[in-house]
Amino acid sequence: MFTTYEEAISWIHGRLKFGVKPGIERMKRLMKGLEHPEKKIRALHVAGTNGKGSTVAFIRSFLQEAGYSVGTFTSPFIITFNERISVNGSPISDGEWTMLVNEIKPLVDELDQTELGPPTEFEIITACAFLYFANHSSVDFVIFETGLGGRYDSTNIVEPILTAITSIGHDHMNILGNSIEEIAGEKAGIIKAGIPIITAVAQREALRVIQDEAAEKSAPFQSLHETCTLFDEEALSSGERFSLKTGEKLYEEMQTSLIGTHQRQNASLAILAAEWLNRQKQAGISDAALRQGLKKAAWPGRFELVKENPPVYLDGAHNKEGIDKLIETVKQRFGDKKVNIVFGALKDKPYYEMIKAMEEIAHSIHFASFDFPRASLAKDLYDASDICNKTWDEDPDHVIKWIESKKDPNEIVVVTGSLYFISDIRKRIIS
Repeated sequence: MFTTYEEAISWIHGRLKFGVKPGIERMKRLMKGLEHPEKKIRALHVAGTNGKGSTVAFIRSFLQEAGYSVGTFTSPFIITFNERISVNGSPISDGEWTMLVNEIKPLVDELDQTELGPPTEFEIITACAFLYFANHSSVDFVIFETGLGGRYDSTNIVEPILTAITSIGHDHMNILGNSIEEIAGEKAGIIKAGIPIITAVAQREALRVIQDEAAEKSAPFQSLHETCTLFDEEALSSGERFSLKTGEKLYEEMQTSLIGTHQRQNASLAILAAEWLNRQKQAGISDAALRQGLKKAAWPGRFELVKENPPVYLDGAHNKEGIDKLIETVKQRFGDKKVNIVFGALKDKPYYEMIKAMEEIAHSIHFASFDFPRASLAKDLYDASDICNKTWDEDPDHVIKWIESKKDPNEIVVVTGSLYFISDIRKRIIS
C-alpha cells in the first residue's frame, strides 16, 4: 500500500510502459471488482477529435450556475495531474488520489496475472474516476471526456443520460482508421441504446456514420449544423459573441470568455446539451444560468493568454484540424501582428502538415522538444520546415528565453502543438 501521494502517482505513471491497448474488457473486470461504480452516477459522455475539453467546460459551468455539483473526468492535464478528476472545476486532493489508488491496486495486481493482461495508465485513472464519483453522493452530474476514440475507450463502460460528439478529424489514425468514415465509426461507438446523441460534426460522410449508428440503437439524434443556425458572430477582445437559433428557441448575443472561432460551435453544442437535459427533466437550467455559465467557463491551454509582455498565447492544437482553427483565429484577431510560433509535437502526429499550415501565418517558428516518451526531437521538426526564420532547441528551458527576446510591441507569441508540451511551457511561464 502507498503511504504518500508521490508513491501512488509514480505507480500510475509506471503503467505507461503498457502503452495504449484499446478495449474495455479490462475495465469491465475492474468495475466488477469495485461493485460497479459506473452504474451509480448520472453521467454525460463526450467524444470528438477536437473541442471535447471546451465543450465539457461549458456544460459544467452552466450546470454549476444552475446550482448543481458537477464532476469532470478529462485528459490530459494542463496544470496538475489531479485535475483529471475534478468537482466544480477544483481538482481532488493528493490524499483522495492516494486512497483511490490503494483501493484499486489489489484489483490491478490480480488483473495483471490474467489472460486480459495488465491495465494501462489511462484505464487505472479512469477506474479511479468512476470509484471517486460513485462514492460522492453530493455530485449531481459527472461529465466524462473520452481519451482516444470512443468505442474501445476506457470511459465507454459509462451508462450516460446524454452523449455528444464534438467533431471528427484526422487524429490517432494508426488506431482509429485512415478515413473520416472509419474515425467517425469509432467515435460513434459511444452511442448507447435509447440514449440521446448530439453532435457538431460537419462532414456529411462522418455525420451519416453517426446517424446510422444512432438509428441502429434507437438513440434520439440531433445535428447542430442541420437543425440550428449560428449568426451575428463576432470576435471580442476577451472571447466570442454569437447568436444561436435552435429548434426550441432563440439565444441572442451569447458570449464566451474562451477565444477562438471554434468556441462558438463548442458553446452551441453545450447549449443543445442543456436543452436535452431540460427536456428529459434531468436538470433545470434557466436561460440566465446558461448565459452566465457560458461567460464564466474557463479552460486552460485553449488560446489562453498567459503573459502580457510580449503577449503569449497557449493553444493545444495537437492535430491538423486544430492547427487550421488556430490559424483562422490568428488571422481574424492578429492579422496586423508579427506572429512568432513555438511548436512541439508528438512523433505520431502529422507534424509535417501542421508545420506547413503554420508557415502561412508565421513570422518565425521556434521548434522545441519536451519530456514525454513520444515527443518529437526539435531538430526533426526544424528539418520539416521550409520557413527561413526558424530556430530549434532540444532544451525546453530555453523556450522562455526565446519568448522573452521578442521585444517588438507589434509581435505576439503562440505556443502550440502537443497538450503535453503546452502544459510544460505553461508551468515555466506561470511559476
